[in-house]
Amino acid sequence: MRDPSTALPADPRRVPRAGDEAQVVIVGGGPGGYEAALTAARHGARTVLVEDRGVGGAAVLTDVVPSKTLIATADVLDLVGGSARLGIRDADDGTAPTAETLDVDLAAVNARVRRLAEAQSADIRASLEAAGVELVQGRGRLDGPGRVQVLDAEGRAVRTVEADVTLLAVGARPRELADAPCDGERILNWTQLYSLEALPEHLIVVGSGVTGAEFASAYRALGSEVTLVSSREKVLPGTDPDAADVLEDAFARRGVTVRSRSRAASARRTADGVVVTLTSGEEIAGSHVLMALGGIPWTADLGLETAGVRVRESGHIETDRVSRTSVRGIYAAGDCTGVYPLASVAAMQGRIAMHHALGDAVSPLIAAQVSSAIFTSPEIAVVGVSEAEVAAGDVRAEVLVLGLETNPRAKMQGLTEGFVKLIVRPDSHTVLGAVVVAPRASELILPCTLAVAHRLTAEQLAGTFTIYPSLTGSLAEVARRQVIAHDA
Repeated sequence: MRDPSTALPADPRRVPRAGDEAQVVIVGGGPGGYEAALTAARHGARTVLVEDRGVGGAAVLTDVVPSKTLIATADVLDLVGGSARLGIRDADDGTAPTAETLDVDLAAVNARVRRLAEAQSADIRASLEAAGVELVQGRGRLDGPGRVQVLDAEGRAVRTVEADVTLLAVGARPRELADAPCDGERILNWTQLYSLEALPEHLIVVGSGVTGAEFASAYRALGSEVTLVSSREKVLPGTDPDAADVLEDAFARRGVTVRSRSRAASARRTADGVVVTLTSGEEIAGSHVLMALGGIPWTADLGLETAGVRVRESGHIETDRVSRTSVRGIYAAGDCTGVYPLASVAAMQGRIAMHHALGDAVSPLIAAQVSSAIFTSPEIAVVGVSEAEVAAGDVRAEVLVLGLETNPRAKMQGLTEGFVKLIVRPDSHTVLGAVVVAPRASELILPCTLAVAHRLTAEQLAGTFTIYPSLTGSLAEVARRQVIAHDA
């Protein structure tokens, strides 16, 4: 249900007259683009989607879907590696099974990854076609405020489409070091990992943000030796420090080498591997290196200057909370806006943009209600206000933490890592934020996200039935402790 206090009306000058159909042109077929196209088509708008890299965009074909599929495989091996404490032994020699005793066929793993990505792309294409969206192969570029040119692979304009409403959802590309050009064989960005035929003997991961941490966790579980080069003191800078500590402990126990406060200057191939040179002059030798240094928006040569669309110094398109750019009738969504590099946010931005452009009152994107997850082992999921904001005095709140070691389901599954953290306003007891560190934290965060989005109290969360035994029981239990503390 929309909050009337934040609902914004659509721009009346962009809504078609009675009997007219809006012509919506969307540039980019990732989550922001295809969700916007489906929304526009359901509103009855004539909708054209221009995409040159495949329906679903990078999120489906080279980023989110492939990486999480690979991580799902790694999770199985991680479970095997910890099964000895559950009493599981090899039937022949009685030894405890470990991930290292299993043979990982990376060629087969990556073939499955690519198949699933292509299948997801095909499913999205089918949905778009069923909704009546016209799919155009090519690269879109603005030719003024109300026109989009379609370019072929050689950069030649092959078609011009008139637009009442335009949405730019062009995404981002991996950032690379000038002295470490990715070749797709030994020096890799995250889109190139899925062509590997054999498991890297020693993978050096440069960058300890979300992407670097996820792949370091996954490849160690798959059996590679992993060295993580981090320019910061801790992995996952900007994430809850307690969650980062749990992950660093997990890395240490699993044998991931973390080189903190180290920055890569270059990488070069050798006869049988790679050498990464740090800014200190030290060299690290490995078989492969993954450059996980964030993304650069695909906004160059998009015609933004011609149309008058403002961009930030970083190249990201400036947008407001309903995805409007500085030019009337032009919206933007996804990684090219720099709001949050999350597929879920891109999809929401795309939907909000179309609802606003085509006549709906719409609630703007509220950053405090955005939940996100890091698919390491264990997973980390967060929503709302952080403990750092509380500590800095920016938000007045109480922080409650409950470790999973007391949870009966966690004991049954042999889980020894993780916690639930709840951030609650002291007077009203409204839930402002949460952190979950656990297997499937990406699923467990939903009740907390609902609590934050709908301003539920700790009492309401504590009084909600949970399954016994379940990890969700800890979500209610930590809220219950807040209630008991205030009743005492």
